[in-house]
Amino acid sequence: MSRLLHLFEAYGIEMEYMIVNRDTLDVMPITDKVIEGLAGRITNDFSLGRIDVSNELVLHVIEFKCNGPQKDLVRMQKDFQEQIIFMNGHLEKWNACLLPTAMHPWMNPDLETKLWPHGNNEIYASYNRIFDCRGHGWSNLQSVHINLPFADDAEFGRLHAAVRIALPLLPALAASSPIVEGKVTGVLDRRLGFYMDNQRRIPSIIGTVIPERVFTEADYNKEILEKIYKDIAPSDPDEILREEWLNSRGAIARFERHAIEIRVLDIQEAPLADFAIIALVVSLVKSLVDEKWMSYAEQKKADENELRVIFKEASEQGMGFSIHNAFLLKVFGESKPISMRALWTKILANLSEQQYEIKDFKEPAERLINMGNLSTRILKNLGEKPSREAIKAEYKKLAQNLNSGQFYA
Repeated sequence: MSRLLHLFEAYGIEMEYMIVNRDTLDVMPITDKVIEGLAGRITNDFSLGRIDVSNELVLHVIEFKCNGPQKDLVRMQKDFQEQIIFMNGHLEKWNACLLPTAMHPWMNPDLETKLWPHGNNEIYASYNRIFDCRGHGWSNLQSVHINLPFADDAEFGRLHAAVRIALPLLPALAASSPIVEGKVTGVLDRRLGFYMDNQRRIPSIIGTVIPERVFTEADYNKEILEKIYKDIAPSDPDEILREEWLNSRGAIARFERHAIEIRVLDIQEAPLADFAIIALVVSLVKSLVDEKWMSYAEQKKADENELRVIFKEASEQGMGFSIHNAFLLKVFGESKPISMRALWTKILANLSEQQYEIKDFKEPAERLINMGNLSTRILKNLGEKPSREAIKAEYKKLAQNLNSGQFYA
């Protein structure tokens, strides 16, 4: 058995993309064919070297992930970009390509959802039976997950406290889902809106999105997981879904692999932008664990209900959202309300002076904060009532940005 990783010794990154027709940009439910063409058989995942590829719930989404925990974010960013270029080349035989952003801008999930039908798919079938996975919150969402390791209860507590405080700040930075079914929604991170609502039948699964104040494995099991398992039991008599991943909070503890998985980041236009955000998030969480801003004892007092309000407002308003919450202002040494953009500017300046991961991504992180999140940039180019053709033209640019590894401006 390999030794347990300590805090910030390595990271696990997962990134999801849509497969679409190159000309029309309509979703193409061909992930099984794509995987079969590479692996020689239909399988749930296979390796492309340092990057693995796997299926997801629906047939038009494909996931890229590093094949085990890795430390070097710069190397990872290049590896992801290389495999995206490789995959786009492979997709040419279907006249298809990968499309970034967290939601397809005109997909109709009631008509176009096709679930992964192969192999060990009873998990997907159970989800569909209980929740009906045709909604946007199931079948039209692409995200980035960051897995952060911990070795024991003491490390878990510190990491969980830090992650809880960081979560409300992330949607303003990463929003990339402003358009749904061909219309501007008025919400910058619409994926998170659907995400917060799609399991309302069993509310304990997602809770308040921000995890509760629990800082040991025993308390986490008692206060979170056991409640979820109890509530889903009548709908899941065979206990197919009685696993840690059933928990859908914005960050979930994965005790089986000794990691906390952050799940709230929208996918960006290219890995360069994604890894600028990942490096910022990792650095912020590390600085909180290091008690650069506030003591661990004080961090543990953060109220999940207050943090959820900020999370929701920031997901809707983005960088322009102004923080008034006294606790969060206290964390970052502010005495009066501050906008998300000003706060992230302050955080970046502070972290850049330390030996944190952001030092390798300072320029793209600065650029992202200054330009605004991807949703803001998309809307700036499209206006309030864009035509389908205008949306298609803009999203074709985004597909090109993904392949070339460049910012969308």
